[in-house]
Amino acid sequence: MSRPSTDFGQAGTDNGEVVVTRLDAAINWVRANSVWPMPMGLACCAIELMGSGGSRFDISRFGMEVMRFSPRQADCMIVAGTVTYKMAGIVRRLYDQMSEPKWVVAMGACASSGGLFRTYSTLQGVDRILPVDVYIAGCPPKPEALLDGMLLLQEKIRKEPSAKMLFRGRGD
Repeated sequence: MSRPSTDFGQAGTDNGEVVVTRLDAAINWVRANSVWPMPMGLACCAIELMGSGGSRFDISRFGMEVMRFSPRQADCMIVAGTVTYKMAGIVRRLYDQMSEPKWVVAMGACASSGGLFRTYSTLQGVDRILPVDVYIAGCPPKPEALLDGMLLLQEKIRKEPSAKMLFRGRGD
C-alpha cells in the first residue's frame, strides 16, 4: 500500500505557522491555477468554447476565466475547430508570439485530426504545426469536455520541472 504524498507541509511554531514546500510545487501551483487561455475559434467548436465561460459551466471556477485575445498576455492556446492551410501560418505565428511557458489544447475532431474533412485545404491535425498538450474529442465537444481537458492540463502543469526551466541558461 502506498502512502499519498503532499507537496506542501506545515509546521507549527510558537510565533505562528511556517509552510515548507518544494520550489517546483509552489511555481506549478501558481501556474496551474492561473491559466490564461487564448481562444482560436476557427469553426463550430468555438461556440462550445464560448459556452464554457457562461454561468452554467463557469470556467472561472478553475482560474481560467481571463480569456486573452493577445498572444503576449496568454499562456494557453485553445485551437477550437477546423484549421485550414490558409490559417495554419497565422496560428503558428500567434503561438510563436506567446511567452514561455505555453500550452496548446486541440478542441474537437477537426483540430485533433482534421475531422471529416479529408480535403486538400484542411490541415489534418493542429499537431502538425504546434506541440499539443491536451486533445479533446468530439464533434463538437461539449463544454464539460473542455473543462475536463483543462483539468488534465492543470495536472500536467503541476508535474512539470519548473525550477529547472526557470534557471536554465544561467551559466549551466
